[in-house]
Amino acid sequence: MKSDNARAGMQQAPARSLFNALGFTKDEMKKPMVGIVSSYNEIVPGHMNIDKIVDAVRMGVAEAGGVPVVFPAIAVCDGIAMGHIGMKYSLVTRDLIADSTECMALAHQFDALVMVPNCDKNVPGLLMAAARLDLPTVFVSGGPMLAGHVGGQKRSLSSMFEAVGSYAAGTMTEEDVENFVENVCPTCGSCSGMYTANSMNCLTEALGMGLRGNGTIPAVYSARIRLAKEAGYAVMDMYRKGITARQIMTKEAILNALTVDMALGCSTNSMLHLPAIAHEIGFDFDIAYANPISEKTPNLCHLAPAGPTYMEDLNEAGGVWAVMKELADIGLLNTDCMTVTGKTVGENIANAVNKDETVIRPVSNPFSTTGGLAVLKGNLAPDGSVVKRSAVVPEMMVHEGPARVFECEEDAIAAIKGGKIVAGDVVVIRYEGPKGGPGMREMLNPTSAIAGMGLGSTVALITDGRFSGASRGASIGHVSPEAAVGGPIALVEEGDIISINIPEMKLDLKVSDEELAARKAKWQPREPKVTTGYLSRYCQMVTSGNRGAVLEMPKN
Repeated sequence: MKSDNARAGMQQAPARSLFNALGFTKDEMKKPMVGIVSSYNEIVPGHMNIDKIVDAVRMGVAEAGGVPVVFPAIAVCDGIAMGHIGMKYSLVTRDLIADSTECMALAHQFDALVMVPNCDKNVPGLLMAAARLDLPTVFVSGGPMLAGHVGGQKRSLSSMFEAVGSYAAGTMTEEDVENFVENVCPTCGSCSGMYTANSMNCLTEALGMGLRGNGTIPAVYSARIRLAKEAGYAVMDMYRKGITARQIMTKEAILNALTVDMALGCSTNSMLHLPAIAHEIGFDFDIAYANPISEKTPNLCHLAPAGPTYMEDLNEAGGVWAVMKELADIGLLNTDCMTVTGKTVGENIANAVNKDETVIRPVSNPFSTTGGLAVLKGNLAPDGSVVKRSAVVPEMMVHEGPARVFECEEDAIAAIKGGKIVAGDVVVIRYEGPKGGPGMREMLNPTSAIAGMGLGSTVALITDGRFSGASRGASIGHVSPEAAVGGPIALVEEGDIISINIPEMKLDLKVSDEELAARKAKWQPREPKVTTGYLSRYCQMVTSGNRGAVLEMPKN
């Protein structure tokens, strides 16, 4: 046992005295020690129930012969952090979570791990840690929120943000907005659409790191407690069979996850997190991989904000495994990949059934023959940019319009809500990338303001920042290279014509090469917005959005 390094022999007698202080019995000292990474806190709705999940995991581990030991991970609620300096601190927690979990696991020599995340950066951060540590590891999340109901329709957090835009446009009253406030988020859990948290939790199943239903069983269902107990059983079975995280998280598994991502219509943030996870296993994931996979992968689901269905509906329709079965039947998945069940993907999904073809379209009748995400390149984004094309209205798939340039998110929101953005415009928000932000803020406020103002089918938004999974419309993020390093987005001037062609994967600034070169020669780097604390260190080490915003030591 790995934990013997901390417990066995005369040399470790002092450590045993400390385990004795913890209440460990002599019998427990001889059993595998399983770390349970708890993301419980009292500020994130998706994490307020995780104490119950952790208790169930502990019971499962103990029943299966292990010794459960709980330690914490931090979490930020993107919805609460949105629209102010707090959003600079969201993406950056992904690496803090990975680093701190690595520190705890290696310092105390755990034999196996159960990760209990839920919201946006917890899941990828803990997947990164799992890949680094290469221990037997199972993921079990806190589960999604149930959809809210307003005016007889299902609603979710994206509806709330758009209601604020409608109020600014004069089409909703303050009383209308308060009705949304009271009803769109009715339970604990990760917000109920296919936003980033639910995207990544679903992808744990596609990667093979989560049990069936991990991404879809609602937080308030007792089935979630049963799943947590089963995760405890599963990790002990993995330990006894010698199955570790890197045997599951292979290049082929990550490409499976990208394929499932396309079918589900996941958040654009998955194109930050999958490269970062791949980086931990030594797989140099180019976001351009998305396009050939997207071109052959049908989009089978239109969950909110792309459509009227929610995570609870996906769960009832058969969940992620039913989607995977549809894809496997036409040869789009590597079914030989190992999973936390001790079985292959193919063995797991053999009997999965699509129970509702209005929620999970069959491959013979998809929402579109291409996947939910696309990577656009051109002279405005030489290293790529990302759009959730499954959430773009048909009339915006090809668009040209004048650039309306803003140096930060706040200025853009003020212009949108002030009626200064009109049909046809292309809003450009720059210096919000990983380095320039720093922290690559989500742009749910401006995208929701555009939708709420009734401009969602006529106005595009382009940024070197990123988008919430709740964003919809012609929202193109992760533009790389970013403005802070002199990328072409830094050279755009007010009124320049920008051409967007999503079917052809192109994003171009209609300015001559000579003019761009002249502008580049005049460009000067800006002083960092933050010069102290963690964000200052982060912006010195973070790479571009097209590389997953992973951290590297600065080059001398």
